[in-house]
This record gives sequence, structure tokens and C-alpha cells, in this order.
Amino acid sequence: MTENNTNQNSRFLPLCRKDMQSRGIDRLDFVYVSGDAYVDHPGFAHAVVCRLLESLGYTVGIIAQPDWHTCDDFKEFGEPRLGFLVGAGNIDSMVNHYTAAKKRRNTDLYSPGGKSGKRPDRATIVYCNRIREAFVNSVPIIIGGIEASLRRFAHYDYWSNKVRRSILIDSGADLLIYGMGEHQIAEIAELLNLGVSVHDIKSVRGTVYKEGDCSQLPPDAVIVDDYDAVSGDKVAYARATAAQYAEQDAVRGKTIVQCDRDKWIVQNPPAFPLTADEMDRVYELPYMRDYHPSYKKFGGVPAIEEVKFSITSSRGCFGACSFCALTFHQGRTISARSHDSIIREAKAITRLSGFKGYIHDVGGPTANFRAPSCEGQLIHGVCKNRQCLFPNPCKNMNISHRDYLELLKKLRKIPNIKRVFIRSGIRYDYLFYDKDDQFFYELCKHHISGQLKVAPEHISDNVLKYMGKPSADVYDGFCRKYERINKELGKAQFVVPYLMSSHPGSKLADAIALAEYLRDHRLNPEQVQDFYPTPGSLSTCMYYTGIDPRTMESVYVPDSYEEKQMQRALLQYKRPENYEKVYTALVRANRRDLIGSGAKCLIPDRPPRTNTNKHKNNGKTKPRGDFKNGKNFERKDSFRKGKTRTENRGGKPDKSRNKTGSRRGNSR
Repeated sequence: MTENNTNQNSRFLPLCRKDMQSRGIDRLDFVYVSGDAYVDHPGFAHAVVCRLLESLGYTVGIIAQPDWHTCDDFKEFGEPRLGFLVGAGNIDSMVNHYTAAKKRRNTDLYSPGGKSGKRPDRATIVYCNRIREAFVNSVPIIIGGIEASLRRFAHYDYWSNKVRRSILIDSGADLLIYGMGEHQIAEIAELLNLGVSVHDIKSVRGTVYKEGDCSQLPPDAVIVDDYDAVSGDKVAYARATAAQYAEQDAVRGKTIVQCDRDKWIVQNPPAFPLTADEMDRVYELPYMRDYHPSYKKFGGVPAIEEVKFSITSSRGCFGACSFCALTFHQGRTISARSHDSIIREAKAITRLSGFKGYIHDVGGPTANFRAPSCEGQLIHGVCKNRQCLFPNPCKNMNISHRDYLELLKKLRKIPNIKRVFIRSGIRYDYLFYDKDDQFFYELCKHHISGQLKVAPEHISDNVLKYMGKPSADVYDGFCRKYERINKELGKAQFVVPYLMSSHPGSKLADAIALAEYLRDHRLNPEQVQDFYPTPGSLSTCMYYTGIDPRTMESVYVPDSYEEKQMQRALLQYKRPENYEKVYTALVRANRRDLIGSGAKCLIPDRPPRTNTNKHKNNGKTKPRGDFKNGKNFERKDSFRKGKTRTENRGGKPDKSRNKTGSRRGNSR
């Protein structure tokens, strides 16, 4: 691409027709329509895809957060030569807009000034409809990103409480890219450039296409229950989910086919993960590492703040938590960048405006996964019906932090870097199982600041087995080890547990057991997470069907609003406003022994008195129990103290971790 201007704007990709013309471009090859504001950073899907296409010699412009009420904004660049690329953004548009309680959010971290309402519900579908309105059927439309990827088959939609058709059908798009899309978009662009019709692109790994003739289906394809079956029969839905999950591996995965009335939805096997060299090239493309200057007057784009001084070191996750869609999106095989590439990026970060000496994160979906779990994965693929860490670590798993530790040591030595933190999530069981404690000591000494956030999610083994998480004993063992190491180092640092309420399998008895655990360990979570049935997870299948697709056995589902409220309240049983919900829950569960003044009681016999005057305190009314000086009070000698995560996988997207559309699980 030839640039005729030398100003800063010209170094960003074209955002309007004027930008395009200033670069001497008469017609773009591709136009990317994004539900996010344009941030030119490798943590944003549109930036990666567009910069990659640019590096391959294609011209590309971005229509960021267009007004979808008319098709005018979609005509900004005119008709592209090769096609439109459509992505809803780094987070599913419905998750972006609604809490787990289906309440509308007031902010959008991916929009200028954090203002909500800049994208429609079901953005991928709406954008495609507007493009078709503007250009009829004359231009190919290719969809991708987290929203498209997780909705590629018929899927349960929590917000409408029904099974929706594949988003490829509902959007009217020609082709769908699922997973991390670099390989796919490069191959598709080459084929389109050679004159191949988008309707004839049927062999690209990591894509989904529509087929009208059943005689053209791959002969060895796995055919799952059709749309009519899964929308009317929950057993069929669970059976289809299990079959789809079983083939999400690039080495051994087969083509999957699902009939949708007069169309066949055909998913090609997953794309192979990027090699280290390929990842290095992707993350070292000429990103500006900031939001577009046009957003400055609105206060910028808040989402950049969490990633601007962070580094992605790996992709993929073999943790396989049931409530996480990463298996269905990024896959279970780990890809990692080279040390040299990461060091070059770190040095570049030190030269950025506003850098104060702190690298906020070096990680991925799971920070301490830097290599495949075993050598056999590279030859045979990940195991079809076995997990690496659940219910127990596989005997073939290579448990080592040596490579990650060496990387962190190198980063610490870079001039102008004061501290290197890890914020993208440590898999505590994997760390606990490592017999070499060197990384554990280094982590506590250099890479956390007072608190280490980990995700036990629950303490009831009955719930944990449905979550795909290790037993509570593993978490307790980890905490004891963490306490011992910090004591040896002379540090007063704490574990902050991420906890989840109302996950499938969780009965009131389980929620009460968790509340008792919080009582016994003197934990006061300030914020808690409700389970959020988002597309693409095994737990969502359980929520909708009442069936565990891994075993096809029935599972209890707390799906009523009342019970969800009670389970959530139990995690914050000390709050006066939760008294009635907790009382009702304890009575209903026949646990009146936890009501009263005894040491083991959760709540008193009578509701606590509350200060009804919100604006006045004459000093006679003191904050109750767990509050001191207006802050959450917790014993300083509790090594597990701290608050739980804000709603992320099950609510408002967490700025430090996002597993439905992970900050590290970029939406491409």
C-alpha cells in the first residue's frame, strides 16, 4: 500500500473515503465492518486481520461501528473488489449489551468514551443485512470473530430462550471463519484474488459454508442432528453438542455437517494453529498500538487501557472448563511466540507514550500454558474423550514452567522495565502439580503485587465435576503452598478466588456449602459472578437441556430467577440487603442451624437494622460487620482474602480476563 501522507492519520488504516483517496487508492480490496471502535492493536481482531491482509499486498479499509439504521455508512468506501469482512467485535454483541440477568449495560468499553449503543444486538446479522441492502448480491460477505465462531451451528440463545439457526443462515453471509482466522483469511483472499467464486471456496480449514446439494457432502463427514431435531428435542441437542466438541482438533478432527431444512451447514476441520514464526510475524505487524485519533475528542476507547502495555505470549487452552468457549474457538492446542519476538515487543512498549515502567501482563487465555500438554498432541491431536487436567492430570502431561520462567527473567532485565506482572490468569492446579517450585517462588517474588487471582469457581465437588474443574482439595493444597512460599519470602500476599453462582449442577445445598467455606476462611467477596449461558460452551448445553453432553446423564439446573438470586446472595450473605434471600434459601434447604447467633451461623434471627439516611451520618451509626472506613474489611492474616472477579465470563466482560471473548482470546 502506498502512503502519500506523512501525518499520523495516514499510518492508521483508512477509516473513511477521504483516507482511502489520500493514499491514492481508487478501490479497496476488502472492507472490514467492525462492531468495535478502530483500535490498531494486536489485541483487537479487526486490527490483526486488516494488518495481515495489508502485509500480503491487499488494500483494506475499516468501517467501525456504522449506523445500522440505514445502509449509508456501509457505502462509505463503495463496493470492495474482493469482499466484505464482518465481525461483531471482540465480545459477542449480546454479552456486550446484557448482564446475566438480561439487564442492559450502561457502558461499552470498546466504544469511544465507553458509550453504549454504538452497535446493534446480533451485530453480525444486522451488518450483513445492511450490506446486502446496499450492494444486493454483487459482493462476497465473509463473517468471523467470536460472535460468528460460537454460533456456527444451530445453538441455544439465552436472550430469546430458544434454539437459533446457524448464524451463517441468519446473516445471509457466504462464508464463515471460525477460530483464530489468520490462516483462513490469507487463503480465502488468495482464492478470491485468483477469481475463484466465494461459492466455490469449500476446502479451507477453519471455515463453514452452505451446501444445497447433499450429494456434494464430504463422504467421511460426521453428520449431527439437524436443526429441526435440536430445536425440538433436548436429547438431540446434547448429542449434537457432544459430536461437535469431539471434532475440534486440527490433527484428527473431521468435517461436521448439520442439515438446516433445505441447506447443509458444513464445517471443515479446524485450521492448524499458528507456528511460533507465524505468531511472531502476526504480532510484529506495524500496529499503531492505540485507538484512532478521531476518538480522542470522546476520551478515547477504554478497552485499550488494559492491553496497551500487555503482551500476548500464547494462544489456546487445554484446561477445558465447561463454561468456557475457548475449546470451541481457539482450541486445546497451545501456540506460543518466541522469546525474541516478545522481547522486541516489550522494548517497543517501553517507548510508548504513557509507559511508566510496568508491563501489565504476559500471557494468554491461561498465562502459564506455553507449550502443548504432551508431545503426542502434535502427532495424534488432543485426546477425543479425555481431558488433560480433569478430573486428574494426565500421566502423559508435561508439567513445566521453565520456558515461561526464562521468558519472564529476560523481560525483567530490559532497561526501563520496573515490574512485569501476570494478570491473564494462572492455572493454579497446573502450577500446584509442578514438582519444581522455582517458578512458584519467582511468581510470588516478582510478578504479583499483593494479590494473585485464581479461579477455583466453587468448592463443592458436585458442582466442580460439571465445571470441569479440579476438586476443592487441590485448591486448598495450592493455597497452603502459596501461604508457605510467601511466608518464606517475607511477603504478605493473598489469593483472590474467582467464584461462580448458579452453574448447572449447583443446588441450594452446594451454594450453602460455598457460603460456609467463605465463612470459615473469612472471605467477603465484594462482587460475584452468575453463570452466563453464552453460545459455544458445554455448560450452556447443560443449562438448556438439563443433560451433561459428556455423559448424557441428567444434571440439575438452577434456572429460576428466584433460585439464581438466592445462590448469588449466599456468596454475599453478610450484606444486609441479601438477608431475606439468604433466609429463604436456608429455610428451603432445611438449614435453620445457620440462622441465629452461633459462631457457625450465617445470618441472625432477625434482619439487621440499616441506616435509611443515605446522605447523613452523625457518627452514631457505625458501618456493620465487614465494613471499616467505608471499605470491605477482611482479616489481614487470611491468606485467601479478597474479592472475587467482576462479572466476566458470566456478566460484564472483565477487563483483565474474558473467556467468552477473551482479551487473550481475540475475536477472530
